Amino acid sequence: MFKTSLHRLLLVGAALLLPIASVHADDDTPQARAQSAVRVLNEIEQAPDKAIPSDLLKDARAIAVIPDVLKVGFVFGGRRGEGLVSVKSPDGTWSNPSFISFGGGSVGFQIGVSSTDVILVFRTQRGVDSIVNGKFTVGADASAAAGPVGRTASAATDQQLKAEIYSYSRARGLFAGVALDGSVLKIDQDANAAVYGQGITPRRIFEGGVNNVPPAVVKFRDALEEYTSK
Repeated sequence: MFKTSLHRLLLVGAALLLPIASVHADDDTPQARAQSAVRVLNEIEQAPDKAIPSDLLKDARAIAVIPDVLKVGFVFGGRRGEGLVSVKSPDGTWSNPSFISFGGGSVGFQIGVSSTDVILVFRTQRGVDSIVNGKFTVGADASAAAGPVGRTASAATDQQLKAEIYSYSRARGLFAGVALDGSVLKIDQDANAAVYGQGITPRRIFEGGVNNVPPAVVKFRDALEEYTSK
């Protein structure tokens, strides 16, 4: 009886995952990912009184945008997404972005699938250094907190103000701070190679050592410049 029930659950889980996996396979080029990241930034920053506080964006040392993070719950839960991250240069401008992957897991008896946009705002150099080294765990390599929402950061608590990362999510039109401790951000070397060329390191990308950057990728950097200069 138990084996029969487990088999049915596995079939249900597979049925949930197949259509979503197909959609992502059709829209998984680096340029498409960059376009999605720009769309997320535009939609959130243009929402009245529901944006990331402007003073937090101005002081950010790095910003990561991961559109359409899939959260799958099926006995063992997990999340998976792909996006971009840019770091602030010494002159205050934003770097070309590196492509990243984002994931994390949880354990529990659960079932279901959801898609969420995720934004991480890094406030310290320590977080930036971890990104450059290729892998970063939210809450382990730097403290993290659910970020305040609104045009100013006045809604932040004392605990939040001490965090090195603010994390946000948007699902079903709702945008809010979210706790993402344990999630892992990694440099996507394959996507970087497809866009910038083989052997290009994240440090070289962030320091401006790349040429012929596709327009869709440049638009991500330009969007950050626009929203952090207000």
